Amino acid sequence: MQTIISPLNPLISFFKQYGTISSEFIHKLEEECSFVTVKKNKHILSPIDSNAALYFVTSGIVRGFIKEGRKDITTWFSFGNEIIGAIRHPHENPGHSVEYLHALEECELIRIPYTLIDFLYANFQETNLIGRKLLALQYHEASERSILARIPTAAGRYDRLLKNMSVNLNQIPLRYLASFLGMRVETLSRIRTKSHMNDKVKLNQA
Repeated sequence: MQTIISPLNPLISFFKQYGTISSEFIHKLEEECSFVTVKKNKHILSPIDSNAALYFVTSGIVRGFIKEGRKDITTWFSFGNEIIGAIRHPHENPGHSVEYLHALEECELIRIPYTLIDFLYANFQETNLIGRKLLALQYHEASERSILARIPTAAGRYDRLLKNMSVNLNQIPLRYLASFLGMRVETLSRIRTKSHMNDKVKLNQA
């Protein structure tokens, strides 16, 4: 029998990491989800858009940020294979978020409407297990960001980020990384240069 590969396979495989899902569950995803391509440096979502969906990032890098006056403040990054979304109160109807979702490179995404999520919770028991596990991961990541923001020294924040992120930080433009770490670009450049020099010293001593 020929195996049918769903175009939603990346999202389906992601959900299967956290629990068994039925064919009916998959069929509902295929009915309601849609595919979105966003060019580099364009907004996936902004405050002028209705915040009515989450997104699964199949490829590309996404930045979340808010604006304070004329300054934008980076709040998180996504490097793919995860579900992202803008700030939204769980008990309120979809409105307009203060948060922006910004494609740092061309992104391929799967749009998951909140109405679909509500339907899955109401009709498929497996959604509760998967949702609980995903919320636990989101809470952990939010806690890490909270700890990072409270480290008093710029060098300390950078060191903790290096230890906790498994991706190449060179993929992120310096100004956005500096914004995320709450420091000036010049400070981040100095810290990175010093860190690279220390790494070379350790390598030569090995």
